[in-house]
Formats: sequence, structure tokens, C-alpha cells
Amino acid sequence: MFYDAGENAHGLSHDPFKAIVSPRPIGWIGSRAADGSLNLAPYSFFNAVSDAPKLVMFSSSGRKDSVSNIEETGEFTANFVSYDLREAMNTTSAPAPRGKSEFELAGLTAVTGHMVAAPFVAEAYAALECKVTEMFQPKALDGTLSNSYMVIGQVVGIHIREEAIRDGRFDMAKVRPVGRMGYMDYCESGDVFEMFRPKR
Repeated sequence: MFYDAGENAHGLSHDPFKAIVSPRPIGWIGSRAADGSLNLAPYSFFNAVSDAPKLVMFSSSGRKDSVSNIEETGEFTANFVSYDLREAMNTTSAPAPRGKSEFELAGLTAVTGHMVAAPFVAEAYAALECKVTEMFQPKALDGTLSNSYMVIGQVVGIHIREEAIRDGRFDMAKVRPVGRMGYMDYCESGDVFEMFRPKR
């Protein structure tokens, strides 16, 4: 099949776009508002965009508390979502009122970063401390602004739990990262295989 994406004329019971662009890592974003209140929320539009410097991005559909907090402080954390934390991550997706800590709702431990004041999840196998480099609303072809807010941050500090390191590497088989797929589907990446790039 082929369809005009602008018209969204797929004729299916559900839009397949996010199922096609999958699996996507989950940006479990920790932030602190100017008034000191804490927020933790998962975003499936998340990824690394550069390794020199280390940059990550997430995009929020609509102006949510994470975006407002980060605008106020210029800082956030991105916490690693492992299979054992999947239910806690899902709990933090609930539409809690502004100022209500999702750390508390999910029974998670909030720890203030070393280089940023934003909180990270102590139970996570890894967390990135980030300072904002850019925030903007992406544009469509006709120049109109989307309803999404993109946040790009430079990683200034990295936390890794010791038990997640094996043979000098972040042990993907142990940490079992969770990915977001389409619809209400998730995946768990516990099965790991290596492929080496071909040499000329």
C-alpha cells in the first residue's frame, strides 16, 4: 500500500507511523521546577544525536511540565528504562497535576545530580545529566510550527550502577533496555548480538 502522509489517508484502524519508526528508546526525563518541585515523565521521541559533544534530544507532544520546568532551569536528566523498571516508568506517564512528584507516585528515589540540580532515578542502571543547548518547535514544510517542543541537551555527567558494567562495557544483556513501539506496544532488548562493520 501507499498513502499520502499529509492526508493521513492510510485507511487502517490505527495510524502506523510510530509503529514503523520503532523501536524507540525511552527518554525518562527528570526535571526540577524553579519552585523546587520535581517531575519525572517518559518520552518515546528520544535519542542521542551526537557523541562529540554528547547531545541527546527529546520531543514533547504539547507543552508539558517537563518542558516548562526545563525552560525555567535549563537542566534535565535522562534516565535509562530497564525491563525491571517498566511498571514504574508507566506509572510516571499518568497526567499528575503540576507540582506533584511522579518519583513519589512510582515509589522511586529522586537524587539531585552532581552537575545539575535536576533529579535522577537512583534505581535506574544509568542516568545522564544534561544542560540545554536548544529548545524549539519544529516546523512543517509550509513553515507552520508543530505542536511539539524539542529539547536538546548536552550531557555533562553520567551515572552508571556498578553492577551494570561487565568486562569494561555497559552490559546490555543484564540491563535489558525497554523500547517503545507503536500503539500500546513495547519491546525488551535482552537478546544481544554483535555485528562488525565490513572492512574495505
